[in-house]
Amino acid sequence: MGAQASDRRSDSKDHARNVGEVPPNESMTPILPCTDVEATVAFYSQFGFTLVHRQDKPYVYLAFTWRGVSLHFGRPPAGADLEREDFACLVAVDDVSPYHNHLAATLKKRLGRVPSSGRPRITRLRPGASRFTLVDPNGNNIIFVRRDEPKSLEYGGSPQLTGVAKALDNARILRDYRNDAHAAFRALDSALRRPKPGDRRVDQATALIWMIELAPDSGAEDRIPELAATIPYLEPTELAAALATATDPHHVRRLLDGVKSGPNA
Repeated sequence: MGAQASDRRSDSKDHARNVGEVPPNESMTPILPCTDVEATVAFYSQFGFTLVHRQDKPYVYLAFTWRGVSLHFGRPPAGADLEREDFACLVAVDDVSPYHNHLAATLKKRLGRVPSSGRPRITRLRPGASRFTLVDPNGNNIIFVRRDEPKSLEYGGSPQLTGVAKALDNARILRDYRNDAHAAFRALDSALRRPKPGDRRVDQATALIWMIELAPDSGAEDRIPELAATIPYLEPTELAAALATATDPHHVRRLLDGVKSGPNA
């Protein structure tokens, strides 16, 4: 064992010495799958990306640059299920807000709206969030993330919490750091369906409001009327406290107003 450990230390020193001789001028570029060349070129060009290389035959290859970002695209790997949208890359920035503003404004100008579902789409940037995701026509996730994002997160909710309070903490992390509205919605839905003896009414009200806010981004918009039907059972102080915790209270009120003015109102 002693000889093996000595050999490993020697190999480690040799590796460190060899790496030290390599000039520190590396760069790395992701190669993402492309299923529609024209749609991909149009999509990235609208944001200011420059197409620096295009090859259509014998196989597709595209190369874009934008500021400090380089994105390349090629044919999808054999057997890849592109409907799962598993392909992604991270873009580290100091502040995500200006990037979200630029991308969302560009999409709205071209499409007349900021798409939050389908392809392409962009996730909403909630106050205090440190990342957002831009999904291109191929289903690739371009994730803009703040460099000083917390390194450690209590996925599943803080162990010091229980019941709905723990689900709220978990949903906050899933919503703000994972951009996973669907998982956040499910966590809250599960907690409300399985109440604990120590659950506070104000926490239950908060979970309800968060679910209503998350519903459009989680594919559960059809649940909003059902969720809104429980609002009258809340005390005014509980509703006010819950709305104050929403990332966009005005958005929640618009969703609720939409239910009131619906065809069955």
